[in-house]
Formats: sequence, C-alpha cells, structure tokens
Amino acid sequence: MLALNEWLFRWLEFAPGINFVYLPAGMRLLCTLLFAEAGAVGLLAVSWAVSFLLFFPGQFERPFVGGIIAAAAPYSVYRLARWRYGLHASLANLTAPRLLVLVFAYSVASPLLHHLYFAWAGQDALLRSFLAMFVGDLAGTLLVIYGIKALLSLVPAPILRTGV
Repeated sequence: MLALNEWLFRWLEFAPGINFVYLPAGMRLLCTLLFAEAGAVGLLAVSWAVSFLLFFPGQFERPFVGGIIAAAAPYSVYRLARWRYGLHASLANLTAPRLLVLVFAYSVASPLLHHLYFAWAGQDALLRSFLAMFVGDLAGTLLVIYGIKALLSLVPAPILRTGV
C-alpha cells in the first residue's frame, strides 16, 4: 500500500510520512479489524521496517516510537470498538455507521498520538501537520475500506445448493 501511495499520491506529500492521502492508514485499520493482536504485531514489524529503512534511516528514536504509534493507534480503536460496540471477532455486528465511526476515530487517534510525540520531541508547526495527517488518514482509510468493499461487490454470490 505504501508503494501504491507513493506512486499515486507522492505529489500530495506534506512531510516524510505525512500525506494528504495516505492509503497505508486504511490498511492499518483493516488489518487490526481483521486480525486483532496478530494484525497489530504485523503492523509494528512493517512500520518499524518502513520507518527505519525508508523514512528515517540512521535515526533510532523517531522510527522506533513512530512504529509503535502506527500499530497502537488502530489497535486502540479496535479495542475501543470491542468494548463500546461489543464488536465480535467475526465483525458480524460491524454496521456501516459503526465502521464510519471507527474510520473517523482512527483518523483522529493516529495523528493525535503522533503529534503528542512530536510535541514532546520539540517539533513545531504541529497544527498544520496534525491537520494534514488527519486529512490523509481519513482520505486513505475511506479509499481503502470502500475500495475493498467495491471490489468485494464484484465477486459473485455463492450458489446455495439444496440436497437432491
């Protein structure tokens, strides 16, 4: 998803790792919804790899903390949904309105956690970069979630067979 995002939306980059459309955000939420803890662990590994090797080579603290935040934000939203909505592991009770709430919650949680760290690290221009990350995460998450939904609608319905 990161490569696709770079190919399609590189021109919408606000700063390294912050784009006005960020498709990996949608995959992060989707992975935690589908795979729970295993999804979060996978996201942590991938986020560390991308952060250490691509976005911030030669640094330690920022990619280390950024990877944790990239996995913790969607997992926290997933846990909140389990608690608030009684979300089943099968996602059978994940309605369209609830999914939109989760998309919005994640699109706030990820930039908020990142920017709390940025503020602690002494960075400036936090409001502008928070808004850019929020817009990018929201747009990317909506594109991924509804793009996959559209693709799934193209799959033919299974044929029910009755005993003969």
